[in-house]
Parts: sequence; structure tokens; C-alpha cells
Amino acid sequence: MKRHITSAISQTFGKFANKKFSKTIQTLINKIYINLMKLDMSEFKEASSYDSLNALFTRKLNQPRAFSPNEKDFISPCDAWISECGDLHQEYALQIKGMEYRCDDFLGKEFSQEEKSLIHDGKFINFYLSPKDYHRYHIPLDIKILKVVHIPGKFYPVNLPSLKKRINLFIENERVVLQCQTQAGKIFYMVLVSALNVGVMQVSFESRIKTNADALHSSVYEYENLHLKKGEDFGCFEMGSTIIVLCEKDMLDIRLKMGDNVKFAQTVARLK
Repeated sequence: MKRHITSAISQTFGKFANKKFSKTIQTLINKIYINLMKLDMSEFKEASSYDSLNALFTRKLNQPRAFSPNEKDFISPCDAWISECGDLHQEYALQIKGMEYRCDDFLGKEFSQEEKSLIHDGKFINFYLSPKDYHRYHIPLDIKILKVVHIPGKFYPVNLPSLKKRINLFIENERVVLQCQTQAGKIFYMVLVSALNVGVMQVSFESRIKTNADALHSSVYEYENLHLKKGEDFGCFEMGSTIIVLCEKDMLDIRLKMGDNVKFAQTVARLK
């Protein structure tokens, strides 16, 4: 795949975001960003604590958030706005109301048709993280990671105006697909989708994944015994983007609706 102009733009912004200015200037940059984007910093360190804009983007919580210990409660993996959610119609999910995409294409060629078919007629949730949101993502329930696929692509914005005008935006953008298995053996996919100015999607348990780099072909990582716990921090977006959850039929009872604002650790669904 030929590199796209959106990749160059994102890489350039990433260089600025990672630059460490003098403490006075950096604190000013951070405060301007906080005020401009209306960040709620009540759970985080003060602006002067971050030595780059990227350090502010990828900030960690001062204290862990509490979440339901019930093994059937599926928590939000991030702070986000729900751009769509609901039933998959065979292999189709909504990008936004009136625009749908094929999940088989979205998951990519590195998954077999049998693996893709598991989610047909299942459920989906689209979590949109805006630039003002907490950018780290977490595990929604105790799981086993079976496979991770990194799919290089473009870096179109994933905000509402862009979703309305670009068909198959999610399929065109770079993404990292996590194939997850619940304790009961159910399969679901958690997909990290890039966006303009998202220079990096970090995956803490797989250092070989380098997003917005020079990769032109998909990479596959398989695991025998990789277990992650509910609430575990497994990386972050460097700027806002989208996480999409696709799950098997009769696996989840979704307890939210399109347009809801959610917080990481909030129970948003329940295993059946």
C-alpha cells in the first residue's frame, strides 16, 4: 500500500507533539491546549507536570477508577462518545446512521472467513475519543488474547463530519485488531482505529507493532497464553480516535445507546 498524505501530516504533527520545549513554554502550550479543548484535569496532574504535548495527550489517571467486580459486567475501555451501537446485520455494522460497512473487510485478510463469521448477526459498539478525552484504553473484562493484526492504512479524521462524508472510512484507516476470547469461550474483536494526527497507537503487550511507520503490509501476532485482566491499561492513542467492539451473537446485552457519553470503567454491557 502506497503511503498516503494523511500519514505525512500525522507524522509531522507527531514530531511537534513529542518536542520538549523549555518548561515555561511547554506549560503555556499545555495550558492553551487544556483551555482550548476544555479538558477536565480533575483526575490528572497539573499542566506543568507534562514535558511535551504528547505526554499530556497520553496522561495517566492519578488514581485507578473503580469498576464492577462482576465477571459478567463489560466495562467501557475508554472515555468516549458512542457514535453508533447495536445489532450487526449479517456482516454489516453502522459507521453512523445511514452508512454501513462490511465487518469482514474491516477485520482484514489475515483472519479466516470462519473467524470473521463468528460475529455475523452479533453486536457492535463504536467508541469515539475526541481530542479532549483521556486517551488511554483498557481491557473491558478478563480475556485471553488469541491474535493481534496490524493493518496499515490512511489517517482520515474520524469525527462526525468526516464519518458522514466518507464511506468505509473505518476500513480505509490504519487499525490494530485484537481477537479476544472471554472466560466462557466467546470471541469478540476490539479494533483500534487511527485518525488524522494520531501518530501512534500503542499496544503495551506487543512492542513489535509500530503504527504510522513504514509498514506497507499487515503484520500478525499470535499468542498461546496471553491473559489480560479487566481494567488493565494496554496502551493509548496519541490524540483522539475510535475503538470498535464487534462480538458474537448472543454474547452481549448492550446497556447504552447512540449519542451517550461514557467513561472508562463504566459498565456498558453485560455478558449473557
